[in-house]
Amino acid sequence: MSRKQFVPGMEHSRDLLMIVRRVEALGRFLESDDGANLLTGVKRAQNILRIEEKKDKRDYAGSPDAALLTEPQEKALAKAIGEVTKDARKALEREDFEGAMSALARLRAPVDAFFDKVTVNTPDAKLRENRLKLLSQIRAATLEVADFSKIEG
Repeated sequence: MSRKQFVPGMEHSRDLLMIVRRVEALGRFLESDDGANLLTGVKRAQNILRIEEKKDKRDYAGSPDAALLTEPQEKALAKAIGEVTKDARKALEREDFEGAMSALARLRAPVDAFFDKVTVNTPDAKLRENRLKLLSQIRAATLEVADFSKIEG
């Protein structure tokens, strides 16, 4: 009989420990400038998506069309999201929550640049949809690590 079978509830203790470690890493991340600023950008993306998805009665999940990424900031953000998502997943597989937060931190500059230079709700319907899909990718990337919509601040 394995130790896990012998000690009832042991698997739940491990799950709880992992949750505590993840929450602690998230707390430290959000106390940093990168974390606080990324939280602001992610919440902005989520708010725009919530409003537009409700208005359009549709979900903008899915990958943006790379051919429609016209602005340098869009291209940089799309590239960063792909890299960050991959790196965050790898870190989470290793239960390296600090590493996952570090990966997310690399989104800060591209998210800030995107919102500074790119108009999401452009009159061009195809560009607008593509940019909303890009925002959806931000939401998906951060959801890999934590649900930023539940974080106050």
